[in-house]
Amino acid sequence: MKIVVAIKQVPDPNGPQGLEADNRLTRSREVALDPGDEYGIEVALRLKESQGGEVVLVSMGPERARDALRKGLSMGADKGILISDTVLEGADALLTARALAAAIAPLAADLVVCGTESYDGSTGMVPPMLAEILGLPQLSAAGQVEVSGDSITVHRQTGDGHQVVEAALPALVSVTAAVGEPRYASLKGIMAARSKEISVVTGAALNIDAGRRAEVVEGVEDAEARPPGETLEDDGSNGAERILTALRACKVI
Repeated sequence: MKIVVAIKQVPDPNGPQGLEADNRLTRSREVALDPGDEYGIEVALRLKESQGGEVVLVSMGPERARDALRKGLSMGADKGILISDTVLEGADALLTARALAAAIAPLAADLVVCGTESYDGSTGMVPPMLAEILGLPQLSAAGQVEVSGDSITVHRQTGDGHQVVEAALPALVSVTAAVGEPRYASLKGIMAARSKEISVVTGAALNIDAGRRAEVVEGVEDAEARPPGETLEDDGSNGAERILTALRACKVI
């Protein structure tokens, strides 16, 4: 079974953030593998352990994005592909999906795994765009993933309850943190990752028209501050009733 995991290097979520003049996030500071992508790698590795096969990581970014790939390789992935080209800098979600699809399509993967959304962009649009371009069914927001023969089944929680969704392989699945805690890289894994292959391809090699951009950030503003909530103090006589009245007013109960 060949499993491809799309991953991304992002500004370190635990570090200070900043914006460039064009309203894009500053990426010259500390960077890290997107935490959400670690769950995708974990799912892929579990499937490899149960089904056999190969896990390939695909990422788009500058040369330093190799570090994110190396972390995934140290967790147990087999090899990586880095799409790196200055003409792809500042790519929007659609251009990112087109570039990833161009690199993934020749791999003839049985399953493509993504996180739900990236930490930096947070659009959640790349997985469905990628599935559409590749012509694959997408199973989204998976909290549990099972593969049996030529089919994949995912379990997910929704606002209306629990859903079980099934599709034929090949397919694309986007996963949530509910799949389980990602494994730590062992010392053996870190050492082994040094010798694993990372192929670098350019936008030109993938025949990507990098000039086509559908998304531009016009401006950035602080979110509107929320007013403070109402405090109900219990004087020992009618506190419970006042809380119930407030909850009914909000239509919570």
